[in-house]
Amino acid sequence: MSKYKIAVLPGDGVGNDVMEAAMLVLDKVGLDAEYIYGDIGWEFWRTEGEPLPERTIELLKNTDACIFGAITSKPKNEAQKELIPELRGKGLIYRSPIVRLRQMLDLYLNLRPCKAFKGNPLNYRDDIDLVIFRENTEGLYSGVEFRPVPDKLKQMLLETSKNMAKYKDVPNDELAISCRIFTRNGCERILRSAFEYAKKNTLKSVTVVEKPNVIRETSGMMVELARQIAPEYAPVELWKTNVDAMAMWLVKNPQNYSVLVSSNMFGDIISDLSAQLVGGLGFASSGNISDTYGLFEPTHGSAPKYAGQYKVNPTAMILAARLMLDWLGEKDKADAILNAVAAVIADEKIRTYDMGGSNSTIEMAQAIADKI
Repeated sequence: MSKYKIAVLPGDGVGNDVMEAAMLVLDKVGLDAEYIYGDIGWEFWRTEGEPLPERTIELLKNTDACIFGAITSKPKNEAQKELIPELRGKGLIYRSPIVRLRQMLDLYLNLRPCKAFKGNPLNYRDDIDLVIFRENTEGLYSGVEFRPVPDKLKQMLLETSKNMAKYKDVPNDELAISCRIFTRNGCERILRSAFEYAKKNTLKSVTVVEKPNVIRETSGMMVELARQIAPEYAPVELWKTNVDAMAMWLVKNPQNYSVLVSSNMFGDIISDLSAQLVGGLGFASSGNISDTYGLFEPTHGSAPKYAGQYKVNPTAMILAARLMLDWLGEKDKADAILNAVAAVIADEKIRTYDMGGSNSTIEMAQAIADKI
């Protein structure tokens, strides 16, 4: 009997290509695991009206971790048009499977390492090595939204917030409201995750990235809690900066930062900015983690036009597999993959198209496997 049960969700588009590459590397590193493939993605939305079938949810509940490829997502109206005729007009609404899984499984920590590998021609600098802790279940991605705005809600807001007065005469169907919801627990656990990581890895600082001078209540709570818990993690220093300033500092002095922590949307934005500093989304891996489960993925999309061409860079997917191994406690195997990726990039011989080369997805993966 295998030590682990791993759910494998390739998804669609290039998700299948990069998953094949990652499995090649996982096979080489010799993880004692049973890999169980599951269904997720656009084809299941189109034919079943559900991009995340119940059978896949059950699969995740009966595995130790999940490795996920990529899925296609489209706006509501486009999604409706692509349903098979039998499913149209039934009130089905497309929901992002990943956002749903994050909330369903309480995958509150989104871990985004951004490390520059020497020899990568796409690096902004070669000395960048930071990790972002993004709160993954709350904030503006909570899904509490209204358009048109119910009259009862509008009246309540008019009664409780003087800042709502300027919208008094705006017709309800011309208003849209998205709620930015924070909880004390949500803020505290992402902050503690960041500080614990920094202390464990002997890193100098944790930078809280918010906007408390304008978004006073939600960002304010995050920063206030950071101040309260920071002394528990000395000598790790607490740094604080506004999200707009952080975008500037990441371009100016990214090498000065080691751990960034932020709420859902701000964390999403600075994660992609940081990813571009180390080569782009082809190098950006991500872990969606709870106290008991982890789902690991590249952060790039499904790029349907490249599906089946084995053109895209699989490094992000392979690094996601490495994150999974590290989370499972298989540190030696995780380090072997990280070192192999670094060695292949440093050799400057194998290059996918984004790096200015012509090697395929599988050729890149095979080169990494050969270094293990």
